[in-house]
Amino acid sequence: MNILITGCNGQLGNEIQLLEKLHPQHLYYNTDVEELDITDAEAIGRFVEENQIDGIVNCAAYTAVDKAESDADFCQKLNAEAPRLLAEAIDRRDGWMIQVSTDYVFDGTQHTPYCEDDATCPNSVYGRTKLEGEENVTSRCRRAMIIRTAWLYSTFGNNFVKTMLRLGREKDELGVIFDQIGTPTYARDFAVAIFAAIEQGIVPGIYHFSNEGVASWYDFTLSIHRLAGVACRVRPIHTTDYPTPATRPHYSVLDKSKIKSVYGIEIPHWEASLAECIKKL
Repeated sequence: MNILITGCNGQLGNEIQLLEKLHPQHLYYNTDVEELDITDAEAIGRFVEENQIDGIVNCAAYTAVDKAESDADFCQKLNAEAPRLLAEAIDRRDGWMIQVSTDYVFDGTQHTPYCEDDATCPNSVYGRTKLEGEENVTSRCRRAMIIRTAWLYSTFGNNFVKTMLRLGREKDELGVIFDQIGTPTYARDFAVAIFAAIEQGIVPGIYHFSNEGVASWYDFTLSIHRLAGVACRVRPIHTTDYPTPATRPHYSVLDKSKIKSVYGIEIPHWEASLAECIKKL
């Protein structure tokens, strides 16, 4: 197959590129904004036709959650309109598309893990635009798979793990939020799941993927420091002690039963994957 990867310079895009070597039977077109402007319908149509693209993995997104509150137009363009253009182009070739989405489509008021068919209710610009992107893709591509994830980190780019390592080494004490609960997700594990879907065949629908287990940002930080041997005192603080422009979901644990049963994948616990990532860092 000829597979288009968008957002190849991001955390997930980079992990996918590393795994491509294990799947050499396909031809990959790894693109970021320099190679393909996914907000340009003509450019997408031309690229998809000229390269006879069979499937798209859309890792590109506007992910600056707080900045999105004051940059809603561009966020909308990248998170909602661009996925629609990609979906329309690949559907014309009867191809498939994997659209990466987020736990932010939920408001986080639930106290049990979110299933794919739970009611969505985003309460940030980022969450609203990502949900619109999901709807645009599923309504325009017959072979579309939406995979929502959460708390993504990797050895690439900027992320919470790298920030906590840096701050932990710079400061004697840190305050970290303890009343937001979710699951840290190693982008490499997510990339492995995406390849499982590609190899076994796209079963259209919405799926959830994160690592196993549950943590608060505070718990996550304690594990990061312990695994990296960082000696910094970490204090638990409330969300209200650290106000941000965008509202975060207080509880965003995702139920992974569907992706595990459809694709027969085993998902590692978040601490095991964190240890692997920190070893590489």
